[in-house]
Amino acid sequence: MKKITTKKEPFNSPKGMRDIIGDEYYHFQGFFEKAQEVAIYYGFKPIETPILEKEELFKTTIGIGTDVVDKEMYVLKTKGGDTLAMRPEHTAGKMRAYIEQGMQNQPQPVMLYSYGPVFRHDNPQKGRFRQFYQFDMDAFGSEKSILDALVIKSTMIILEECGAKNLTVDINSIGDKECRPAYIRELISYYKKHINALPAIDRERLKTNPLRILDSKEPKTKEINENAPDSVSFLCSNCKQHFKEVLEYVEQMNLPYRINKNLVRGLSYYTRTVFEIMQESENEDGTPGTPITIAGGGRYDYLAKQIGNKKDVPAVGSSIGVDRVVMSPWYEKLAPRIIKKPKIYFIQLGFEAKLKSLNIIEMLRKAKIPITQSLSKDSLGSQLAVAEKLGVPYTLIFGQKEALEDSVIIRNMETRSQETVKLSVFLDYLKKLK
Repeated sequence: MKKITTKKEPFNSPKGMRDIIGDEYYHFQGFFEKAQEVAIYYGFKPIETPILEKEELFKTTIGIGTDVVDKEMYVLKTKGGDTLAMRPEHTAGKMRAYIEQGMQNQPQPVMLYSYGPVFRHDNPQKGRFRQFYQFDMDAFGSEKSILDALVIKSTMIILEECGAKNLTVDINSIGDKECRPAYIRELISYYKKHINALPAIDRERLKTNPLRILDSKEPKTKEINENAPDSVSFLCSNCKQHFKEVLEYVEQMNLPYRINKNLVRGLSYYTRTVFEIMQESENEDGTPGTPITIAGGGRYDYLAKQIGNKKDVPAVGSSIGVDRVVMSPWYEKLAPRIIKKPKIYFIQLGFEAKLKSLNIIEMLRKAKIPITQSLSKDSLGSQLAVAEKLGVPYTLIFGQKEALEDSVIIRNMETRSQETVKLSVFLDYLKKLK
């Protein structure tokens, strides 16, 4: 009997996840180098936290009633019986590290930056993925308003130096544990008057996390939110003074901003300052388009206690959505410093030359002379064709004769002139070439 075989489908990357290759990879690296340069200048130091954390860390900090916890977290059970989650954001893990590593005993504030993938089981859209990349800056251990301003300013600088224009800071204050309860009571009372018009998802949020209704994407809820009570009117004197100082810093730095009374951000741990950096866009006909959020953050002074610390740790931070930046038409396509445009194409001919080729290339690397090559190719014509295509100004030809005589031929690709140079002096010769 003839065996029936079925054709096996090739594997594809999981939905919402992708390979980053070629120039795009370098564009991500270029962004990270620029962001790191700005962060270090402003006093932030690097930290790398695990991709996997205990699920309860995010449930406790981000909060029940948020889309992230209720719908979007990737959760797995280990063979040892632990329940872990792939990080949906960086902040909770950084606060856990701050406490676990005893950073509260260091001079405060402790300022940290991080970069890497985060994971949310969201519906992928343009510029949004289930595995995506964020660059975060956080300052732990001080409630001073100048740190809110520093985080906002350094985030703006990174975006502007990557090419972003027409940026605006949407900002709000959602108060603290002294004044927020009265605001939430007023908010609940307001929504109860409109309970029949609220979509089911927001009626549920009214029971678990009323602030999240202000962040709703439901069209009907957006209409209701237009007349919702604003948190600024309910601020206690301390929160009011803090918010006033933040706005004064923002004005002093000439950053365009607007107070957005419905801004709460999507995570439950925020207190006082919340902000988003928006890029104004235009439609094809030149009319104003929908503003795009490319970064956001705020203050989270009670997060430490939520994850078991004995006392509150005031903190403020921001997060940049790197995928959205790198895919934007305005991105400057920053190249990482490790990528230098080569001015020499290395050509080798014959087995004797191939044997010594890697030693010659290492001499060039140590001399910091960028080159490109195709060591797997054999013919002069095919290698010259690649050099022509790349537009490299010079070729370095190393053949059988040159291998025996310890010399190389350096050819000017524009004038077609060439010269034989001894290996003992060829590095100095190359450094003089324009």
